[in-house]
Amino acid sequence: MANVEHSGRAADTFGTATTETRLLAARLGLWAVAAVLAVRQLTVVLTTPRTERLTDLETWVGPHGVLHVNGSIYDSTKFTGTPFGGLVLKPLTRSAQAALGWGWTFGTLILVVALGLVAARALPQPIGRRTSLLAAPVAISLLMLSLPVRNALWLGQTSIIPVLLVLLGCFTVRGQRGSGLCIGLAAALQPTMLLFAPLLWFTGRRRATAATAGTFAACTALAWAALPHDSYTYWVHHMAGTGLGGKADALGNQSLHGALLRLGLTGPLEIALFLVLAAAVAALALRRAVRYAHDGQLLLAVAITGCAAIAVSPTAWQYQLLWVLLALVGRVGKRASDRYVWPVAVVLVTSLPAKMMLPNMPAMYPLRDNLVLLAALAAAAAVPFLSRTSPSYQTPIPTRYAPAVPARFRRIPLLPFLSRVLTRPNLLLELLLIRVVYAAYQQVRLAATGGTNSGGRARAEHHGHIVLDIERFLHIDIEHAVNHAVVKIGWLRHFFDFYYESFHFVVPLTVLAVLYWRRPVDYRWARASLGFATFLALIGFWLFPLAPPRLMPTLGMIDTVHGVQDFSKPDYGTLTALTNQYAAMPSLHFGWALWCGVVIAVIAPKWWMKALGLLHPLFTVSAIVATGNHWVLDAVGGAAVVSAGFGLSYLLQGPRAAAGPTAVKIPGRRRYEDTELSADTIGS
Repeated sequence: MANVEHSGRAADTFGTATTETRLLAARLGLWAVAAVLAVRQLTVVLTTPRTERLTDLETWVGPHGVLHVNGSIYDSTKFTGTPFGGLVLKPLTRSAQAALGWGWTFGTLILVVALGLVAARALPQPIGRRTSLLAAPVAISLLMLSLPVRNALWLGQTSIIPVLLVLLGCFTVRGQRGSGLCIGLAAALQPTMLLFAPLLWFTGRRRATAATAGTFAACTALAWAALPHDSYTYWVHHMAGTGLGGKADALGNQSLHGALLRLGLTGPLEIALFLVLAAAVAALALRRAVRYAHDGQLLLAVAITGCAAIAVSPTAWQYQLLWVLLALVGRVGKRASDRYVWPVAVVLVTSLPAKMMLPNMPAMYPLRDNLVLLAALAAAAAVPFLSRTSPSYQTPIPTRYAPAVPARFRRIPLLPFLSRVLTRPNLLLELLLIRVVYAAYQQVRLAATGGTNSGGRARAEHHGHIVLDIERFLHIDIEHAVNHAVVKIGWLRHFFDFYYESFHFVVPLTVLAVLYWRRPVDYRWARASLGFATFLALIGFWLFPLAPPRLMPTLGMIDTVHGVQDFSKPDYGTLTALTNQYAAMPSLHFGWALWCGVVIAVIAPKWWMKALGLLHPLFTVSAIVATGNHWVLDAVGGAAVVSAGFGLSYLLQGPRAAAGPTAVKIPGRRRYEDTELSADTIGS
């Protein structure tokens, strides 16, 4: 008995039980998240007025719906499906009309859940038990968040059905004939699904290929017999649906044809170029898909083929772009730190508007307007997905962590898994996340107004009087005096105007860039502190909208940067397309400048560098007060959120790691290796 008790088996059993409990809790939590997202989508759709939801469905089922009249089903520009799709939709839409859209919406939701379950079961083997248990709720949650599913639920579209039929045919239905039947039905609803027939053929499923072709031909013939005029309109007049729906050059059409039209190409040249590019993309994608199918990654092969179908389709509207989301199952990158780049990029592209992914600059418009198409092309023809035979497929190059730094308090860090990584983070992932986080920051800042006109303006001005009274009590109400003194000195006014407009973004980005290249460990510490500070500032904008001195009508401030304000207009100082005019407390102009100064003072090896860095917040606070854009207390608020940001970074992640890159001399070149050195040694 003593030997058994001390053998360690009981402890092992306890550890296994603890792991199982955590896994069960994580699984239940993820299913809860998926359920919340599903309920939210249903609530958003069903609580919207009938005239504003299920608009595409209403064109099919209303008093003059295209499926309820004697004329052509293409009399409505909203219906873009095949004639066979019209036959299938007729009874479905009648039942949906009787249920006022509830049955249609819940049915679509069930299809989404089924799609997530099938995709989770189709993950390439081998996968761990944790992945197999957690994959389904994660897949369903990502589908609920994706723009294609949200659009399908909102508009009342059927784009989920062809994708689900293809996945059922490839992974669930037994027998090649049944598989071909499902894919043939999908092609009858969406002709570009015929691209899966060559995939079946070249992977040895010849009977499935024949069944696909036969099912497609039979369904099309049936529709032609029932709706000969509509079939002629679709297949001959519109050449497989080309030209139906919205304009082909609309941003919603994320196909090669739409991209070429948006670039200004028209006529025979555009058609010829489209056909050549479509053929090249289809051939390259099918070759890659067949290779990954033989490698045991059939779900990735199916996703690649679907992405190619998006590109080669004459019209690929945004609600048809689910194939891009399925492509995230591919593994990219040999380093563990690079594994997140592709899935994060795919999730962001399929979940966020393109304007949040790329800056609002004319030079970026060609990329922004075709972002989903570019993602589909990348998945179909360019992204180097790893083979299962690659050593890095299961065991990527591990991430190196810095040794733990003793903290002053025993329980710090509160989140030990946020360890200090020695290597540089992936640059593409960093740029992508910085852009998305900043776009989200802009959206939250714009929304945090308390109202844009009468209510928001009155509240912000009321808070302005409160701040002014506090400053008068403290004898620091210097804004008016400093503003008028600086206006009288031309060169000083121009200097502060230039400093206010130019250095707010340039200096923080420069500091981040230098740290990324020279001090990756400190980069992570500084980036986290800046993120925490900015998040806290957003809370301040939301809770305390504040009018800056230049927007206080009775103060007599001179707006040196934006020009004279016309206070007689009721909408002055309201939200613009660029910024929230009432987001003055706390001042992130000063907060970000103080963050730069502190980081430079801590990291820089020379005293003059430290002093130069501390001059930046000094000049910034002078500029924001002199130009009338902030109160003195706004700067105090900015200092408070930055201090709290550094404090949260210390509390959650622990002290700065005593490790970083150092130069190692190699004959003929110079490179950087990760070594465990103290910060002082590195700085010297």
